[in-house]
Amino acid sequence: QVQLVESGGGLVQPGGSLRLSCQASASRMEFSIYGMAWYRQAPGKQRELVAGITSLFITNYADSVKGRFTISRDNPKNTVYLQMNSLKPEDTAVYYCNRWRVGVGPLLGSWGQGTQVTVSS
Repeated sequence: QVQLVESGGGLVQPGGSLRLSCQASASRMEFSIYGMAWYRQAPGKQRELVAGITSLFITNYADSVKGRFTISRDNPKNTVYLQMNSLKPEDTAVYYCNRWRVGVGPLLGSWGQGTQVTVSS
């Protein structure tokens, strides 16, 4: 069973930056053949897709983060990253990663513990 461990969250002022990391316990080959995505869930709201990256490194972003967030992956390290710049209070949420496929959504039924991002002055 693949385990996902998110890290890198914290408290940041509006306009600041954070870099999130998600490491998967899968083998390198298994990690590389799947798309990966970041999701977030704010209090009282449904979990939403933030950004995804396919096995061919094609990226997809929610309109709300385009131009501010960048998703990337390092297959030898089994890790996917989310660079978040120009953060806004509305970006406050718990951020999760998961395997992902375009048009399908998250592929793993279980989620990691997530990492809290709080944007506040």
